[in-house]
Amino acid sequence: MRRSAMQDIRSPESPGFDPVAGGGWLVDESFFRFLVQLETQKAQRLRYSVSLVCFAAEPSALGNGKTSATSVAENVVRYLRGTDAVALWTQGRVAILLIDAEPTHLAAIVSRITTRLETVRWSAGGACYPRTAARADDMLHQAAELLTRARDDGGNRLYIAS
Repeated sequence: MRRSAMQDIRSPESPGFDPVAGGGWLVDESFFRFLVQLETQKAQRLRYSVSLVCFAAEPSALGNGKTSATSVAENVVRYLRGTDAVALWTQGRVAILLIDAEPTHLAAIVSRITTRLETVRWSAGGACYPRTAARADDMLHQAAELLTRARDDGGNRLYIAS
C-alpha cells in the first residue's frame, strides 16, 4: 500500500481512531525534510525552539510473529501532539519533528513513547534549533549521529546534542 505524502492518523478511517488522544502527522521522508526546513525558518523568525529526535526500536513481536519499523512509526505518532510530525527514516529508524520543544523536554517525550510501545530495546538521538544546531541540516545530522552512538553504547538511552 502506497502512502500519500501526508496521512492524518487521527482520521476516522484509521484503525484505533481516538479524537481525544490526539496524534501527530505521519509523512514520508522527503516531505519530512521539507517540514524540518520550513519549521526551522519559521522558528528563526518567531524565536521558538524546534527539536528533532531520531528514534530506533526493536518492537516486541507483532501478532503474526514479525516486527515492523512501519508499525513503530504508526504507534509513535499516536503519542505526539497534533503539531508534530513523524517519518519512517532510513534503516528502519523513525524521525520525529517536535514543534516548540526544548531539549529539556526530549527525555520526557521519549520516555512517554517508550513506556507505551512494547519494545525490546530502543535508542534515540536528539537535537534542537537554535540550542544545538544553527540549521535544519545540522539538526538532522546531530540527531542521527547521536542515535548511532546510543545504539553502539548498548541502547535504551537517549543522547541529546549539547
